[in-house]
Amino acid sequence: MSTRTDRITNHALTSEKALERYLVERVKSLGGVCLKYSNPGMVGYPDRICLLSGGRTVWIELKSKGEKPTTMQLIRHSQMSAIGHTVHVCDTRESIDQVLLKPTK
Repeated sequence: MSTRTDRITNHALTSEKALERYLVERVKSLGGVCLKYSNPGMVGYPDRICLLSGGRTVWIELKSKGEKPTTMQLIRHSQMSAIGHTVHVCDTRESIDQVLLKPTK
């Protein structure tokens, strides 16, 4: 059984805000730029656009550990997929690293 302190510590590492900080720092360490995407009036788009070396662009939707995208986010992801973009949903540091370190084609 986890203690309250364990739950608080774990949340501090797995909250969406903590994962966003990790993503920004990780992209920077790889020599890239991690931009926050915000478009007033257009809800559901991914949180971040990562511009990586070699011209690679990665869209990332961040979620607290175990959380899932909303219906509107899934609609936007589907629309983006239809025009050739992939959106990665990440809810752990490991999932972020898997996306960022994925070999390019």
